[in-house]
Amino acid sequence: MSQGPRSGLAAVSSALLAMSRHLEVRDVLKTIVASARELLDAQYAALGVPDDHGGFAQFVVDGVSDAQWKAIGPLPRQHGILAAMLQDAKVERLADVRKDPRFEGWPSAHPDMSDFLGLPIRDGDEVIGALFLANKLRPVGGNPPHPPCPKPEGSCGFTAEDEELLSILAQHAAIALTNARLYERSRELTIAEERSRLAHELHDAVAQKLFSLRLTAQAAAALVDRDPSRAKGELQQVATLAAEAADELRAAVVELRPAALDEDGLVATLRTQVQVLDRAHTARVTFDSCGVRALPAAQEEAVLRVAQEALHNALRHSGAEHVDVTLARRAGGAVLRVTDDGGGFDTQRTRRAGRHLGLVSMRDRASGVGGVLTVESAPGKGTTIEMEVPGG
Repeated sequence: MSQGPRSGLAAVSSALLAMSRHLEVRDVLKTIVASARELLDAQYAALGVPDDHGGFAQFVVDGVSDAQWKAIGPLPRQHGILAAMLQDAKVERLADVRKDPRFEGWPSAHPDMSDFLGLPIRDGDEVIGALFLANKLRPVGGNPPHPPCPKPEGSCGFTAEDEELLSILAQHAAIALTNARLYERSRELTIAEERSRLAHELHDAVAQKLFSLRLTAQAAAALVDRDPSRAKGELQQVATLAAEAADELRAAVVELRPAALDEDGLVATLRTQVQVLDRAHTARVTFDSCGVRALPAAQEEAVLRVAQEALHNALRHSGAEHVDVTLARRAGGAVLRVTDDGGGFDTQRTRRAGRHLGLVSMRDRASGVGGVLTVESAPGKGTTIEMEVPGG
């Protein structure tokens, strides 16, 4: 390697820390590839995650521009050297990949590659990806890209030391990738649970109102001829029930609709949802924010979901007349507070009861992103739910 022992160790440490910071699979893949390319002074790096049909479910590159990547065309298939790494699960270090008998060519827009270092990413006995580098570069002042590293005829620019280092990186990449997949799976399960909860809520709230609406309309129809004044009263009740059912549906749709966190950010998304809930319920619902900066995506989603759960409790169960939501900056992170003036509850009894009011779920969401959830309440004293997340 071109780096001294101390700088080399620091570079490896930085690469491993970078991988551990991400939870989304795509972000993890991109970080692995960028780290490998920088660490081993390669012109190109790529990582492919195979699918079950001879192709790649995901394929991430570094060192290729967006225009180049678009010109290359469809994702590669599992053939040639890539297939060998996936099927044989062994390292490939080649002086010139183009001269290997397994080489099957590449699209005309594909960048030219010669020396090549690739190896599988394994989770136990399963190969979950292939990581490879091409074109060893000559380090000049630590500012790539540089000219290809001069090498004797027939030798590979990547060394045995490079191979060992990439193997270490691949082992940690397998851990980071597996953790990211588990995280995404847990999110899918959480979404399924939330949709199930909303389905029950729709049945309990909207379906009952629609049933009442039907009975009231039938009563009005029966009274139209013999008692018009009573029929008019029943029809007014029909209008009231229809409005309430529409409000319940509108509130449920807010929770079903994916939050536009990427486009609008946490503050704007929370403000919009609070405004809709304020219109949909008789209780006054307000929102205020102060100095909040963008948080990591996982934290923003957790804060939003805790806010939704706390608002659901306050508006459906507490009998509150006022519900206040605030989001403020604190020590580089943020703190969410949802306060209502409703009936409150005995926190000790609720703790023993387990999942009452979704508190366990909210605590899990908070701890899952390094945050803390606290609950203050007492019978007749309202409730305050606070969630604090650290800075990213």
